[in-house]
Amino acid sequence: MREPASARGRLSIGEVLGQLRGDFPGLNISKIRFLEAEGLIEPERTPSGYRKFSHRDVERLRYVLTCQREHYLPLKVIREHLDAIDRGLEPPALNGTAGPQVPRVVLDGDGYPAREAFGADASELRLSRTELLTAAQIEDPLLEQLETYGLVRPRTGSSHRAAPYDGDALVIAKTAGELAAFGLEPRHLRAFKTAADREIGLVEQVISPMRRGRDAGASARAEEAISSMAALSVRLHAALVKAALRA
Repeated sequence: MREPASARGRLSIGEVLGQLRGDFPGLNISKIRFLEAEGLIEPERTPSGYRKFSHRDVERLRYVLTCQREHYLPLKVIREHLDAIDRGLEPPALNGTAGPQVPRVVLDGDGYPAREAFGADASELRLSRTELLTAAQIEDPLLEQLETYGLVRPRTGSSHRAAPYDGDALVIAKTAGELAAFGLEPRHLRAFKTAADREIGLVEQVISPMRRGRDAGASARAEEAISSMAALSVRLHAALVKAALRA
């Protein structure tokens, strides 16, 4: 729920108070500072030490205050909700009937994805191993096999070390689980991985010269080309499989 430091529209703590006090008449600056001290919000600080809040900080604060006033949730539980949101999950139901949920759009997969689906921020979801197994509806032995054959790989260097799996891992695991119902095991799926690696190799042949460009726009052009070529290759692969099966 954080925006880049370069984002515009930062608010002072007084301006935040002015925005929220209409909905939360009892709110004061001391309460905002307390929630910051508890780690529930993390406004930026200017070199002189003044707090600066983004729009997302304000919405995060609104969520915390709503959970407290309307559902009487303790800060520990609210912190768990915020952690789920930060990992791309839908927060637990406020009535307590369900835990964090994977967004439906992730579970549905991409179909014929547009190039935007291959951007650097296309998979911000973060799941623990248990959450991945639950969402994908598979058992741990199948996930172990998927990892053994390189079909699913935990992400390293994530700020959420306890949740190393992303949305791509979930779609792969869920799809592999559905294929397993037809008798296809992870060892049979290596052909898909090999085909994907070959497609990536072709893309890299085109992209590498672009990346070596010295002008200011070289990197941006390379990233745009990667997204476009990736989407086109997936579309071509799907069309070829569909045409062959119909034949």
